[in-house]
Amino acid sequence: MNYKKFYIYAKELLRLTLPMIMGGIGFAFIFVGDVFVAARYSTDVLAAVSISGAITSIIFMFGIGMLSSVSAYLSNRLGAKKSAKSYLIPSIKFAEILAFISFLTIIGVIPFFKKLGFEEKLIPMMNIYTFIFAFSTFGDYLFKTMKEFLQSYKIVFVPNIIVIIAIFVNLFANWILAFGIGPIPEMGEAGLALATVISRTFMGLSVLFFYLYKFKLKIVKKAYTDYYKSMVEIGLPISLAICIEFLAFNLITILMGRISGLYSAAESILVAIINTTFMVPMSVSVATTIKVGYSNGAKNLEDIKRYSLVSCIISEIFMLLCGIIIAMFPVQIIKLFTSDAELIKIMIPIMILLAIFEITDGLQVTLSGIFKGLKDTKIVMITNVISYLVIGLPIGTYFAIIKEQNLFGFWIGLSVTSILLCVILGLRLLKTLKKLELEFKKL
Repeated sequence: MNYKKFYIYAKELLRLTLPMIMGGIGFAFIFVGDVFVAARYSTDVLAAVSISGAITSIIFMFGIGMLSSVSAYLSNRLGAKKSAKSYLIPSIKFAEILAFISFLTIIGVIPFFKKLGFEEKLIPMMNIYTFIFAFSTFGDYLFKTMKEFLQSYKIVFVPNIIVIIAIFVNLFANWILAFGIGPIPEMGEAGLALATVISRTFMGLSVLFFYLYKFKLKIVKKAYTDYYKSMVEIGLPISLAICIEFLAFNLITILMGRISGLYSAAESILVAIINTTFMVPMSVSVATTIKVGYSNGAKNLEDIKRYSLVSCIISEIFMLLCGIIIAMFPVQIIKLFTSDAELIKIMIPIMILLAIFEITDGLQVTLSGIFKGLKDTKIVMITNVISYLVIGLPIGTYFAIIKEQNLFGFWIGLSVTSILLCVILGLRLLKTLKKLELEFKKL
């Protein structure tokens, strides 16, 4: 591909990506806001919220992963010149059923906290935070569904503007409800959880009202059995892949939390740093899913190849810059979150590993987006199982527990995992493209 063609495809991809980057960074800053306020309130509250989040987010993200199938399915449908607007109501129904299941499951794990060996002082805070947090599933799943639906039509600006507004809603609510002001009492961890419910409900309802304002609601009385089946077939591997990744990160938080709440707090800050940068390649990945989905629906192999290559280059350039910055200014970055000397001491050695992880993690999520667009999501799940559960976590556990390197040891395993993901998915993509070339020639 020459420079002129690269520019054309990069421009088209970035046209979709930039609003998503804005929204992605917004999501990251919502999480950063949670960590920032919790850390300012107390290290114990940060530890309790971090451990609770580590456990419940695995459940929460299962539904989010399932809903990722909406844009993958509908973009392929639209690429084949078929209508898709009547799929909104079935998508929302599917989302809210998932939300209710996630809600009940999150509530159901609360009694097990005291049996998992955490510091006794953290248990009451974890119970309160988790119970209130569970109610946020309904608003967030609604937002995810609406955002995915609009993305399939390449409408990306308004949903992501709503995320930006939600940063301030969330931060304001966090601070006011945690610390209290005027007639509003100090609620600590309960206030942090309630702020999450408020901000996510605001996001879900806002994007729904936008759709109802801009478009006529199309209701078609027919069974959507095939659609629900496709959502499960596409979404379940995505969901399991996400859950495996979250399990790896959150298992680290849980295991380290049993040793000391400081390690859980440190891991939470490290994840906040990752999320801040990760949302850029994640946004590129989502845009790539849409573009590759349209191209796959239209049986256009050249566009599939070009969007795949351009997206990988964009992601890698950005994450390479982030890795360099993290490696050069580790202390300054950590101090944006905390001034606790013990936390800083734990985190400084890990920042080099974090920089390596950044570079490879951006590429693997972009490759995953390509496979979603091709509706080949099983390979993403299988690769995550191999890289995280079979290789990465055992290596991390060896260094963390046996070699007694604690959190640093686990991050050795995560770095190895990220490299493996890139290698396996990259090789599989080359094989898939050759297979598609033969299939499209027969048409």
